[in-house]
Amino acid sequence: MTSYGTIPTSSGAASNLEYVSRAKERIKAGLGSRHPWKLMFDIHAVKFPANFKEAINRVKVNAAYFRMNYAIIVLLVLFLSLLWHPVSLIVFIVMMAAWLFLYFLRDQPLVVVGRTIDDRVVLLVLSVLTLVFLFLTRATENILLALLIGAVVVLLHAALRKTDDLFLDEESAHLMSTAAPSSS
Repeated sequence: MTSYGTIPTSSGAASNLEYVSRAKERIKAGLGSRHPWKLMFDIHAVKFPANFKEAINRVKVNAAYFRMNYAIIVLLVLFLSLLWHPVSLIVFIVMMAAWLFLYFLRDQPLVVVGRTIDDRVVLLVLSVLTLVFLFLTRATENILLALLIGAVVVLLHAALRKTDDLFLDEESAHLMSTAAPSSS
């Protein structure tokens, strides 16, 4: 009796489908429920700060809470600015793949050479690498303008959005309390 079907072709396809399914679930969990866009753009949470110190505190809290959302906004503005620069767009898409796998789709901490790498370090390194590679494509003017627009949008949102309804996780709350001691 011959066994023509012994090559596990279907299990390879099944594992690829399983990987895609897991990636979709991580995208939904990581981009949708962790920091909901609905909460970020709640019109009732917008109010001018009373003074500059309050604006700075709001920026710190909102930046800690909406970090991933703000990264997505800046990356989207950058993407839109590169639509007329094909080489830069290709570099950007390659870097977006790196962003997806190293920042957005990770469900466990990144470990390099036995050391756990903090999310903020991954965010900083990916941001710097993305900018360096994009600057090498000679689209400097578009990149700088897009980053300026993204930064203005993020800072305006962070300063205008009240932080009363945001609940930081323990690590972010600890970082906020050590970074800016509150005075009564």
